[in-house]
Amino acid sequence: MSRTRSQARRCAVQALYQWQLTGENVAEVAAQILEEKDAKKVDASYFRGLLSGVVKQVDKIDELLAPALDRSIGSLDPVELAIMRMGIYELQYNIEVPYRVVINEAVELTKTFGADQGHKYVNGVLDKLAATLRGPEVKQKNSSR
Repeated sequence: MSRTRSQARRCAVQALYQWQLTGENVAEVAAQILEEKDAKKVDASYFRGLLSGVVKQVDKIDELLAPALDRSIGSLDPVELAIMRMGIYELQYNIEVPYRVVINEAVELTKTFGADQGHKYVNGVLDKLAATLRGPEVKQKNSSR
């Protein structure tokens, strides 16, 4: 797992959170976040891909997310919502990234930015969705244990 990709995810969560709360222009949010970070430590193209991808696909992502929840999307913690949206985007569209990496990164980000036990909820939701979105990969992983 690349540190620059982990940093890209970290920045993407911050940008998504800001976008969700303010509705600001995504390109401006991206530029602002990258300006604040040390660009050498961030995979900027991966960051931009995550951010723009989630924003473009947010309705489709939320359609996938809603049935996996035990509450409404609107009642979710905004940080956890940003992390889950990004995780679902990666599960759905970045299939070169192993599903376990997507979930582990999301859990670590939730431990850093989310509510106290939020990582358990995020883990459960993404685990459930991984079985749907990455069924063959999940089955193969489970059968090789």
